[in-house]
Amino acid sequence: MKKHDPIPQRAEAAARIVVDAAYRVHSALGPGLLESVYEVCLCHELRKQGIPFLAEQVLPVVYNGVRLDAGLRFDLLVDESVVVELKAVEKTLPIHEAQLLTYLKLADKRLGLLINFNVACIKDGIKRMVL
Repeated sequence: MKKHDPIPQRAEAAARIVVDAAYRVHSALGPGLLESVYEVCLCHELRKQGIPFLAEQVLPVVYNGVRLDAGLRFDLLVDESVVVELKAVEKTLPIHEAQLLTYLKLADKRLGLLINFNVACIKDGIKRMVL
């Protein structure tokens, strides 16, 4: 897959499901909790819908042709196509976006969602990123 190819429909569908699930979680809990709480609840929503995902997956770094465990973990990989990075911070920063872009690159995925649950309106906390 090349950078200029459209995002596959499977990834687009998975991203929509994640966004809908994030809306449900945020509507029920609101802002102000720990990231881990939102992650558990989001995983529960995805499980209820039968959407495959991996949580807290180790993401190795390949350096000089060697796969190294550098302690990187992405929050969620949904339907083998969308990397989801969750936050519960006052404001997302450029470093959070850089983190997601790096995870996309290392995981060889194109579509990512940066979701900050510590907002009054969840639509203000969701950023879609494409590599």
